[in-house]
Amino acid sequence: MFQLIVRYVLFAVTATLANLLMQRAVLAVLSDGLGFALAIFAGTATGLIIKYILDKRWIFFDNTAGVANGSRKFGLYTLTGVATTLIFWATETTFWLTWSTAETRELGAVLGLVIGYCIKYNLDRKFVFASRSMEA
Repeated sequence: MFQLIVRYVLFAVTATLANLLMQRAVLAVLSDGLGFALAIFAGTATGLIIKYILDKRWIFFDNTAGVANGSRKFGLYTLTGVATTLIFWATETTFWLTWSTAETRELGAVLGLVIGYCIKYNLDRKFVFASRSMEA
């Protein structure tokens, strides 16, 4: 169990860094309100894809293949991320609107992602990567 927790944390950190780097890249080009919205969206999409690939293989040990199965699981994985993403976005935006600095925006992002990832693991375990025998 300890190894699973360490991997999950490392993957969350990896996805978070990818998310924040993508946000920085977008904000380097567009620093207005539209740029902020695009940065959050692009960062979230980047983190989502990276985290799904890592979680599927190394957290939930799901070796199933096929476009239909993969699409279904990625769709469910994305849906479980909706509420947790709203937590992330709300926290990041609150920090940005309150203090208006890049550092506090990123602090809010990290805090929101930590809370969201804790909730998301449990949702994914129950709804996305649960085996048929576990659901019965």
